[in-house]
Amino acid sequence: MTSEALVALSQKYGSPLYIYDTEKITSQYNRLINAFSKVKSIKLNYATKALSNINILKVFNQLKAGLDTVSIQEVQLGLAAGFSPQDIIFTPNGVSLEEIEEAAKLDVQINIDNLSILELFGQKHPETPVCIRINPHVMAGGNSKISVGHIDSKFGISIYQVPHIKRVVENTGMHINGIHMHTGSDILDIDTFIRATEILFDVAAQFDNLDFIDFGSGFKVPYKEGDISTDIEQLGKQLSKRFNQFCKDYGKDLTLMFEPGKFLVSEAGFFLAKVNVIKQTTSTVFAGVDSGFNHLVRPMMYDSYHHITNISQPKGRERYYSVVGYICETDTFGSNRRISEITEGDVLCFHNAGAYCFSMTSNYNSRYKPAEVMVHNGVDYLIRQRDTFEDILRNQENISF
Repeated sequence: MTSEALVALSQKYGSPLYIYDTEKITSQYNRLINAFSKVKSIKLNYATKALSNINILKVFNQLKAGLDTVSIQEVQLGLAAGFSPQDIIFTPNGVSLEEIEEAAKLDVQINIDNLSILELFGQKHPETPVCIRINPHVMAGGNSKISVGHIDSKFGISIYQVPHIKRVVENTGMHINGIHMHTGSDILDIDTFIRATEILFDVAAQFDNLDFIDFGSGFKVPYKEGDISTDIEQLGKQLSKRFNQFCKDYGKDLTLMFEPGKFLVSEAGFFLAKVNVIKQTTSTVFAGVDSGFNHLVRPMMYDSYHHITNISQPKGRERYYSVVGYICETDTFGSNRRISEITEGDVLCFHNAGAYCFSMTSNYNSRYKPAEVMVHNGVDYLIRQRDTFEDILRNQENISF
């Protein structure tokens, strides 16, 4: 989207403001599908947690995607968005057996990642097909907090515990219809990912009657000009050939699944914030905006980079700024950034704000959550209203004592 279009939306809906461009979502979805065009059956299950607004989910439903969900609430949200139960996979971590049973009653695909729950569920519901999440013990991902396939990770059942899985399956008579892994986010090294897929193929070969293999996701997108990203086309070429060979050896055409989140929505999102104050100290020029890590926590939580531009004066003389928020503690979006000269009242744009941005917002400091806007087929829609004071008080009991 152009700076002019973004400014116009900020004037129409106010700031702070999240904006999502569904044209970019569609192009990313098609790019990934096309990269695996030589596979007979492929399904992309969008990772709901990345951006869970029901209207975004409806876009993915129109694209014929499935959903990857991690909570019973995300399952319910997917059903409310119009997804069929068979197009939803439920991959929780550390939840109760009761929550998994609740999802099973909704007839969605269950994915279990620990032995104790697998055994309990298999004893009570041997007739329900189950996918198993494997921990391949492969270190991948751009940050330790988003690397989830290593040996010390809480996610998945260790590859060294496959004999235990097979014993549970034999004792319960349960049906294993899928094998799954997820190594982590921001994957750069395709060879590392391919090595993990070989581990998954070895596990899958030990189970009869599979319907699919789910390779997770974690594909990296560029965050700034010249940044590197996962080579999806090369991955598609390498993995498609290997997957087709596995299906031939297995004696059955399986479905190849991915669960992309960031890859599909990150670049489609823009976060706009207005500059409240320019403050110069002895060593730094701060641009303080009408937002904080209550609206965009990733820079503070993951040290993530979001490119920042001044869309009010995109062609101005560039200077160096530290862009900070209004939260009452260290609250930095970017340090020593080269940005077109900023004046108070200008609107700054934080790019790559589609994934894990609004979904991680809070009302910290009793601040309002921002509005969300979706641009679809050239038309802008308000898809979430900005909080009001009534939202801050909602669910609080104002007792008299």
